[in-house]
Amino acid sequence: MARPVVRILRKIVKNDAMLNDPEEIYGWRVLLLACSACFGAMSFGWDNSVIGGVIELPSFKEDYGLAGDANKVRVANLSSNIVSVLQAGCFLGSLLAWPLTDRFGRKWCLVGTSMLITVGIIMQAASNKNVGTLYAGRFFAGVGVGSASTINPTYVSENAPRAIRGLLTGLYQLFIVTGGMIAFWINYSVSIHFPHTKVQYIFPLAIQALPAVLLGVCMLLCHESPRWLARQDRWEDTKRILALTRNLPLTHPYIEEEFQEIVDQLDYERRLIGDATFWNLFREMWTIAGNRKRGIISILLMICQQMTGTNAINVYAPRIFGNLGIKGTSTTLFSTGIYGIVKVVSCICFLLFMADSLGRRRSLLWTSIAQGIAMFYIGLYVRISPPKTTDTSVPPQGYVALVCIFLFAAFFQFGWGPCCWILASEIPTARLRAMNVAMAAATQWLFNFVVAKSVPTMLVTVGANGYGTYLIFGSFCFSMFFFVWFFIPETKGVSLEDMDALFGVTEKATKTLSNDAYHDTNQKSNAQVTENPVESQQAEAASSNLGTAKT
Repeated sequence: MARPVVRILRKIVKNDAMLNDPEEIYGWRVLLLACSACFGAMSFGWDNSVIGGVIELPSFKEDYGLAGDANKVRVANLSSNIVSVLQAGCFLGSLLAWPLTDRFGRKWCLVGTSMLITVGIIMQAASNKNVGTLYAGRFFAGVGVGSASTINPTYVSENAPRAIRGLLTGLYQLFIVTGGMIAFWINYSVSIHFPHTKVQYIFPLAIQALPAVLLGVCMLLCHESPRWLARQDRWEDTKRILALTRNLPLTHPYIEEEFQEIVDQLDYERRLIGDATFWNLFREMWTIAGNRKRGIISILLMICQQMTGTNAINVYAPRIFGNLGIKGTSTTLFSTGIYGIVKVVSCICFLLFMADSLGRRRSLLWTSIAQGIAMFYIGLYVRISPPKTTDTSVPPQGYVALVCIFLFAAFFQFGWGPCCWILASEIPTARLRAMNVAMAAATQWLFNFVVAKSVPTMLVTVGANGYGTYLIFGSFCFSMFFFVWFFIPETKGVSLEDMDALFGVTEKATKTLSNDAYHDTNQKSNAQVTENPVESQQAEAASSNLGTAKT
């Protein structure tokens, strides 16, 4: 008889793998493993959302030079600098994470990022009116958050069973929005209970460290990714951890099959391109058509995700609600709290009923149009019937605009929020996964930085009441429909090892690169034989390890 968890999963996950794979693999181990890693995502959402409310708190404005409306452009530039320095650090961290996670493993890199985030948060909370220290703390925290954003999806996707890989990888987005929601409500709470004191902004800045600490502690209790272990030729550990994660004995046919898929895929990739040096991997990424297509898709998905305007609302939600007619700091912060709840509930609905059932492609298609309509209504409302500064009430059309903000949040969580991270982490080959996710994350943070830096100025300068800001983001949303329609295939229920067949690594490219790698290896081997015959024999013996593992 099926376990309760399996019965529930089979009702919400509709793919062949869910029906055919053993029930035992859907146990508590893989769920806790995914949740532990995703505390890094919670740091992402928490850090990104808390600052938008903090810069609106009266005590913070007075201490850091944001008080007064005499020069709106100057205030907008200063607030954008405070916000966007985190994204600058995230961009650097996402690039550094790729070589580090390939060298030291997913687990220990996540532990290291938790420590770096914590140090950065301590600097922010202790900055004591010093903008330079605040900048430095947000930059260091950003390096840690950016690194975690690269490693988290990779680690989870490499451990997840194929039937619920979308569900578990999508937990990354759920933890992001949960962290953001908690940050929104903390900002609202301190605006009520700690008025006009330093505690009003020190507390929300300091409590950001909670998910980072949980990430470090939980990852110490987790194991390494079996697919990373396979790349290190640690075959016994690979099979042991695979069996432990799947809750099956080592000799179970499912374990044997998945282990053999990992071995065969790694063997194929090594024969394709040779040693996994940076330039070999870089050449493999951009000279093989199927890999190049996946790299470009991952980059464009992240550009599109940011150009929906979601992080403009996440970071500057209090200011945007103020522009729509909501008056008072506490009232706008309360509205952002409701916005956070909508995002969390929507993300849960997507993960349960759409990620591995409706699929990635269709989710991206319909939400592109829905987001565009919501943004266009908001922009036209602000342009045609803007709220009056002397009137404390919100007009009926203003309430519709507020509803559109909440609907936009829901639409984003139904598609462009989780789907981009799912696709970027599942479509590349195993040896290129870290590089692919690093490029995707770096792109995401680069455009996150662009949005965070430009939106305050856009709200002041792009049309009356900044209405053009919403129309620009809405236009991007509509254009994304055509990108998905022509270039994004469906990947639900497809195993990681079968992505090559879906995206088409061509036989001609395989032969060409294999020959190049063969000639390079022969040249190195001949040089070694000439210089030291004994070392050459040892190297030849070591090269047989992979074949031994396959038997």
